Amino acid sequence: MGREIECGVLEGIGPMDRPEASLPAELRVTGPHVFYDFEAKYLDGSTEVDIPARLSEQEVADVQEQAVAAFETLGCEGLARVDFFYQESADGGPGRFIISELNTMPGFTPTSMFPQMWQATGLSYQDLIVRLIDSALRRPTGLR
Repeated sequence: MGREIECGVLEGIGPMDRPEASLPAELRVTGPHVFYDFEAKYLDGSTEVDIPARLSEQEVADVQEQAVAAFETLGCEGLARVDFFYQESADGGPGRFIISELNTMPGFTPTSMFPQMWQATGLSYQDLIVRLIDSALRRPTGLR
Protein backbone atom coordinates (compact mmCIF):
# COMPACT_ATOMS: atom_id res chain seq x y z
CA MET A 1 0.00 0.00 0.00
CA GLY A 2 1.28 3.49 -0.83
CA ARG A 3 1.83 6.33 1.59
CA GLU A 4 -0.73 9.16 1.48
CA ILE A 5 0.75 12.55 0.63
CA GLU A 6 -1.09 15.86 0.16
CA CYS A 7 0.12 19.14 -1.32
CA GLY A 8 -1.59 22.54 -1.43
CA VAL A 9 -1.46 24.71 -4.55
CA LEU A 10 -2.17 28.43 -4.86
CA GLU A 11 -2.67 30.45 -8.01
CA GLY A 12 0.36 32.59 -8.86
CA ILE A 13 0.56 36.09 -7.40
CA GLY A 14 0.86 37.85 -10.74
CA PRO A 15 -0.92 37.09 -14.01
CA MET A 16 2.25 35.59 -15.51
CA ASP A 17 3.35 33.73 -12.35
CA ARG A 18 3.08 29.97 -12.09
CA PRO A 19 1.05 28.51 -9.26
CA GLU A 20 2.95 27.69 -6.06
CA ALA A 21 2.94 24.49 -4.04
CA SER A 22 3.10 24.17 -0.27
CA LEU A 23 5.27 21.79 1.66
CA PRO A 24 3.58 18.40 1.37
CA ALA A 25 1.99 16.59 4.30
CA GLU A 26 1.84 12.88 4.98
CA LEU A 27 -1.17 11.18 6.54
CA ARG A 28 -0.46 8.15 8.70
CA VAL A 29 -3.27 5.90 9.83
CA THR A 30 -2.76 4.37 13.25
CA GLY A 31 -4.80 2.05 15.41
CA PRO A 32 -7.12 -0.56 13.97
CA HIS A 33 -7.55 1.01 10.53
CA VAL A 34 -5.85 -0.18 7.38
CA PHE A 35 -7.07 2.71 5.21
CA TYR A 36 -7.59 6.44 5.64
CA ASP A 37 -11.36 6.09 5.76
CA PHE A 38 -14.14 8.18 7.29
CA GLU A 39 -13.75 6.67 10.76
CA ALA A 40 -9.97 7.14 10.81
CA LYS A 41 -10.27 10.71 9.56
CA TYR A 42 -13.21 12.02 11.56
CA LEU A 43 -14.36 9.70 14.33
CA ASP A 44 -11.64 8.09 16.38
CA GLY A 45 -8.47 10.12 16.00
CA SER A 46 -6.60 7.33 14.25
CA THR A 47 -4.80 9.67 11.86
CA GLU A 48 -1.49 11.40 12.45
CA VAL A 49 -0.01 14.04 10.17
CA ASP A 50 3.59 14.89 9.36
CA ILE A 51 4.14 18.39 7.96
CA PRO A 52 6.42 18.39 6.14
CA ALA A 53 6.05 14.86 4.87
CA ARG A 54 8.91 12.43 5.47
CA LEU A 55 10.38 12.83 1.98
CA SER A 56 13.78 13.72 0.57
CA GLU A 57 14.33 17.20 -0.87
CA GLN A 58 14.08 15.73 -4.37
CA GLU A 59 10.84 13.92 -3.53
CA VAL A 60 9.37 17.15 -2.11
CA ALA A 61 10.33 18.97 -5.32
CA ASP A 62 8.79 16.15 -7.42
CA VAL A 63 5.46 16.16 -5.59
CA GLN A 64 5.29 19.98 -5.71
CA GLU A 65 5.98 20.00 -9.45
CA GLN A 66 3.35 17.34 -10.09
CA ALA A 67 0.81 19.20 -7.95
CA VAL A 68 1.41 22.44 -9.87
CA ALA A 69 1.28 20.60 -13.22
CA ALA A 70 -2.08 19.02 -12.30
CA PHE A 71 -3.44 22.42 -11.21
CA GLU A 72 -2.37 24.02 -14.50
CA THR A 73 -3.48 21.11 -16.69
CA LEU A 74 -6.98 21.17 -15.24
CA GLY A 75 -7.23 24.98 -15.50
CA CYS A 76 -7.72 25.47 -11.77
CA GLU A 77 -7.98 28.91 -10.22
CA GLY A 78 -7.49 30.09 -6.67
CA LEU A 79 -6.57 26.99 -4.73
CA ALA A 80 -6.52 23.21 -4.77
CA ARG A 81 -5.22 20.33 -2.73
CA VAL A 82 -3.62 17.52 -4.69
CA ASP A 83 -3.60 14.12 -3.01
CA PHE A 84 -1.10 11.43 -3.94
CA PHE A 85 -0.18 7.88 -3.16
CA TYR A 86 3.57 7.48 -2.88
CA GLN A 87 4.65 4.05 -3.99
CA GLU A 88 8.08 2.90 -2.81
CA SER A 89 10.30 1.22 -5.38
CA ALA A 90 10.73 -2.53 -4.93
CA ASP A 91 14.42 -2.32 -5.85
CA GLY A 92 15.31 0.53 -3.46
CA GLY A 93 15.38 3.13 -6.23
CA PRO A 94 13.21 6.21 -6.37
CA GLY A 95 9.53 5.71 -5.73
CA ARG A 96 6.72 7.37 -7.65
CA PHE A 97 3.83 9.67 -6.90
CA ILE A 98 0.39 8.76 -8.22
CA ILE A 99 -2.30 11.43 -8.10
CA SER A 100 -5.39 10.08 -6.38
CA GLU A 101 -7.49 13.25 -6.24
CA LEU A 102 -7.44 16.97 -6.95
CA ASN A 103 -9.74 18.80 -4.53
CA THR A 104 -10.72 22.28 -5.75
CA MET A 105 -12.39 23.21 -2.47
CA PRO A 106 -10.38 21.63 0.33
CA GLY A 107 -11.25 22.03 3.98
CA PHE A 108 -10.37 25.51 5.18
CA THR A 109 -10.74 25.64 8.93
CA PRO A 110 -7.54 26.51 10.84
CA THR A 111 -7.18 22.79 11.63
CA SER A 112 -7.69 21.60 8.02
CA MET A 113 -4.75 20.23 6.08
CA PHE A 114 -4.65 22.97 3.41
CA PRO A 115 -4.01 25.91 5.76
CA GLN A 116 -1.71 23.77 7.93
CA MET A 117 0.50 22.96 4.92
CA TRP A 118 0.69 26.64 3.99
CA GLN A 119 1.44 27.59 7.61
CA ALA A 120 4.39 25.15 7.55
CA THR A 121 5.48 26.73 4.25
CA GLY A 122 5.50 30.18 5.87
CA LEU A 123 2.11 31.62 4.93
CA SER A 124 -0.15 32.35 7.92
CA TYR A 125 -3.87 31.61 7.88
CA GLN A 126 -4.66 35.33 7.65
CA ASP A 127 -2.16 35.91 4.82
CA LEU A 128 -3.54 32.86 3.00
CA ILE A 129 -7.04 34.35 3.09
CA VAL A 130 -5.75 37.74 1.88
CA ARG A 131 -3.86 36.06 -0.96
CA LEU A 132 -6.98 34.16 -2.07
CA ILE A 133 -9.10 37.32 -1.98
CA ASP A 134 -6.47 39.25 -3.95
CA SER A 135 -6.24 36.53 -6.61
CA ALA A 136 -10.04 36.38 -6.91
CA LEU A 137 -10.23 40.16 -7.37
CA ARG A 138 -7.63 40.01 -10.18
CA ARG A 139 -9.64 37.47 -12.18
CA PRO A 140 -12.03 38.68 -14.86
CA THR A 141 -15.71 38.19 -14.18
CA GLY A 142 -18.10 36.24 -16.36
CA LEU A 143 -17.72 33.00 -18.23
CA ARG A 144 -14.26 31.96 -19.40
